[in-house]
Amino acid sequence: MRDTPEEGIGIPTDTLAWIILKARAFDAQAGVSDPNESSNSADDQFVSVLEGQSDDPTAAELHDLIDSLSDDERAALVALAWIGRGDFEGEEWADVLAMARERRQGSTARYLMEMPLLGDYLEEGAAALGVNLSDEEAEGYYHGRNRTGE
Repeated sequence: MRDTPEEGIGIPTDTLAWIILKARAFDAQAGVSDPNESSNSADDQFVSVLEGQSDDPTAAELHDLIDSLSDDERAALVALAWIGRGDFEGEEWADVLAMARERRQGSTARYLMEMPLLGDYLEEGAAALGVNLSDEEAEGYYHGRNRTGE
């Protein structure tokens, strides 16, 4: 028997799916290889669009989205990432969630965004709890829905 809360994982699935999509877009970016490069974009086949920039709107949007969550929702994200990363099992959900609440220090958004493969970890964590996000991810991907349904 899984020790998960009756009301769900503590974060709406459409919000979680949107965070996963944004995290994957952020994860897909490479670091800045040469910020002063004066190459012609036609010559480099637009590879630079995959490079992260200091004013990266994807990073800013993901950071702001995580920051806009309640303390409990941010703790749920951290717990899901830990489970998805393989640090804990889904059956330990209640304990992992409590640990995420207790250990919170500094910016949760920064902590999570420094985690490579964040989107995959969140989805794996949700799957370990029996939560399938396929429909919500497809809706967000194809229709651009965000957590407010806009």
